[in-house]
Amino acid sequence: MDILNPSMLGTDNVPGNHYAFSIDMSGNRPYIIRNGAMIAYYGQIQLTALHQGMSGNMMHMIASTFSAPLYMGEYTLAEGFGKLIIGDRGYNINSFDLDDGNLTVRAANLLGFDPGLKVNQSIVPGYLTLIGTGKFLASSNGEVIFVEPPVRVDPEALIGWADCPSPSHHYDQGWVSNFMAAGAARFGVNSGEERQFDFTGAGTVLVQSSEKVINDWATVRMIESQIHGLSAGGLQRIMGVIQTKLGENR
Repeated sequence: MDILNPSMLGTDNVPGNHYAFSIDMSGNRPYIIRNGAMIAYYGQIQLTALHQGMSGNMMHMIASTFSAPLYMGEYTLAEGFGKLIIGDRGYNINSFDLDDGNLTVRAANLLGFDPGLKVNQSIVPGYLTLIGTGKFLASSNGEVIFVEPPVRVDPEALIGWADCPSPSHHYDQGWVSNFMAAGAARFGVNSGEERQFDFTGAGTVLVQSSEKVINDWATVRMIESQIHGLSAGGLQRIMGVIQTKLGENR
């Protein structure tokens, strides 16, 4: 069994471990990580939630970088000197470099990023768009696969896309072509295979090798904010869909 020490760690996956990642903070450059991602650190590192305890200058920097208020409460600013080790519930962690690029990633998979990147809320619900030059970390359930459009992707397997237009929804009517299937779909019952994201044009699509979705609490809060506008019939339908989905995940 190998025992870690600071000299073994840089900015990369922990040696021999795809489920933990080390960030070298020795340059005293701040880094933004998802709440709860820190599992250990060497040195003197301070962790501050983005929505509290920040100086005016630091708050101004974050506000100019993080243009996604719905997700700001999900992240923490790490500052100081040392080696910061992060993880995400045993999911694979991958490091990506953007060079004057534009990449949209599922918010639930975005584990950390360099504050030099600008983060915008995507027009696609549940996704964030990273713009500029810098490094970001994304967790995935299994290895990440890179594919070129045109391609259709299961929404639950999609991690993100770079340098190509936002996807459109594609519905395979073959799955709902008979009366029984159409009747079930009307009440929110589906197989999960009749809907895909359709990518066209140039670019790269990132797909995880599993359909298991990582929890996205920001999306849950967004749905909660719309509940007050639903009628009793609408609420009952939502309850039915939720019960069906819970049954599928048992």
